[in-house]
Amino acid sequence: MKGKNFIGLGVIFLTLWAGTAMGAEPAAPAAPTQAKDQAMAIVDRMSEFLSGAKSLSVTMDTGFDSVQDSGQKIEFGEVRQVVLDRPGFLRVDATTRNGKKSRVSFNGKDLTLFYEQNNVYASDPKTGTVDDAIKYFTEDLGLRLPLAMMLTTKLKDFLDQKVREAAIVEDSFIAGVPCDHLALRGDEADMQLWIAKGDKPLPQRIVITYKQDKGAPQFWAQLSNWNLAPEIPEGFFAFTPPADAKKIAFSPKQTKKPEESVVKAEVKS
Repeated sequence: MKGKNFIGLGVIFLTLWAGTAMGAEPAAPAAPTQAKDQAMAIVDRMSEFLSGAKSLSVTMDTGFDSVQDSGQKIEFGEVRQVVLDRPGFLRVDATTRNGKKSRVSFNGKDLTLFYEQNNVYASDPKTGTVDDAIKYFTEDLGLRLPLAMMLTTKLKDFLDQKVREAAIVEDSFIAGVPCDHLALRGDEADMQLWIAKGDKPLPQRIVITYKQDKGAPQFWAQLSNWNLAPEIPEGFFAFTPPADAKKIAFSPKQTKKPEESVVKAEVKS
């Protein structure tokens, strides 16, 4: 996956301003506590739905700012194809915008990272669940796996700990999907979430602003092609290295906060 106190009264004022500017009658704002409860009920429903999915696949089209010394923001990005089969299987295939490809794979026994361009891979024996593998990958190894918490069963607890304020911004559409647009605030970052309405509350878009970092860089992700019953070929999660691939060791543990390894490291690339 390289959180927190999200919008509240500020979003309410913004919504009122937008409605008035468009000639709409502004609605009376909800009390802050009530607004947070209503928003978090939608967030919790999404978290529980994702955590309860036995298997899923999704396409993540992501972008992130790299703030230059001059203060200019340069955007980079990648597309990730994610396939998850609980309790112990995960594969993430990534292609950056300049064509570089990589893969993270976990089959309940081994955790592997492969870089196609360099034809090198690192692999550690690792037993347990996808939650265990993600924790080891992002925290112990300090490696980047954007939105990794979204693939664990701990998403609700994670967001409950990080969110300080929350509000519903408006009804919205993302790629034709009717959504609840939510604004959340944390101590280190602000987040916007667009969650599909209906019986499948899947996230459709995410924007995270790292407000305490220089230049307030953003990470965003468009989530599409959700499939809660993907057809998974035999051996899909096992990694067989190319004949001429070189095996290397994982780098020593890096020092970064767990939440930074989920998303924030993207901004630091």
